[in-house]
Amino acid sequence: MDDDGLLDAYSKTVMAVATRVLPSVASVTVRSSQGAGAGSASVIGDGFLLTSAHVVAGATVADVGFADGSGSRVDVVGRDILSDLAVLHSREPTPPPVQLGDAARLRVGQVVIALGNPLGLAGSVTAGIVSALGRSLPTRSGRVIDEVIQTDAALNPGNSGGVLADSAGRMVGVNTAVAGIGVGLAVPVNATTRAIITALKTTGRMRRAWLGIAGAQVPLPPALAARIGSPTGLQVAGVSPGSPAAQAGLHPGDIVVELAGQPVVTATAVQQLMVEDAIDKPIEITVWRNGALVDAITVPRELQES
Repeated sequence: MDDDGLLDAYSKTVMAVATRVLPSVASVTVRSSQGAGAGSASVIGDGFLLTSAHVVAGATVADVGFADGSGSRVDVVGRDILSDLAVLHSREPTPPPVQLGDAARLRVGQVVIALGNPLGLAGSVTAGIVSALGRSLPTRSGRVIDEVIQTDAALNPGNSGGVLADSAGRMVGVNTAVAGIGVGLAVPVNATTRAIITALKTTGRMRRAWLGIAGAQVPLPPALAARIGSPTGLQVAGVSPGSPAAQAGLHPGDIVVELAGQPVVTATAVQQLMVEDAIDKPIEITVWRNGALVDAITVPRELQES
């Protein structure tokens, strides 16, 4: 196939995705105590829409508009600032839902299409490729969103909450931020985020456990690394007063190497273990302290979002 043929095939792919997905993408207008804002959302079925948590920050209701000219008042059903996801529910009938894909199947270099309402321009479509996978995105809460998708599709304010689709028109990400010129980021649609979406739809919140430590990845002495099977651990830089970690006797300078029998390499590794099932359940934590391994028992508490 010559260059013209390849370009035509690419164009046909993008047009097909736009035709399939745009009816399910909504513009979002928010007015709250924090001021007015705008973004995008997508219909995910049964009257529910998915958007970014920061798009509807401080709001209990919002207004959405669709490509066919219809609109509706929506209620903010649940918001999870730690994943930057929020679920809305429409008071009026909605267009058909977008099909959810699986970001775990994405590959670097794969074509992706971003659909949303940047700068108030409804129904905008931009395309690019997956530039990188497995990025980490710090949130306003200080936590980190894992497995973030990096793309070179042009994203601008207003794209947040919109759809990142694969070439088959399946939503594989929720556009959430612009990291710089030519760099866009999206929260992946995968098994983890599907669980978050389900929790937000059913209970309005996502419960997580909390230890109360902050730290950084550091190399371990060779003998210790060989013993525990990991070259690095998490050196504790701070312990929140009265936290489960403080009650277990952890203090700055300790190097966490295992939690609940799992190797701990980074703060993200700790975060991944702090799921709802860990709340109020004793777990063993192993730290390297003054040249020795020390075991302690800690009882994670439920994280209270602020």
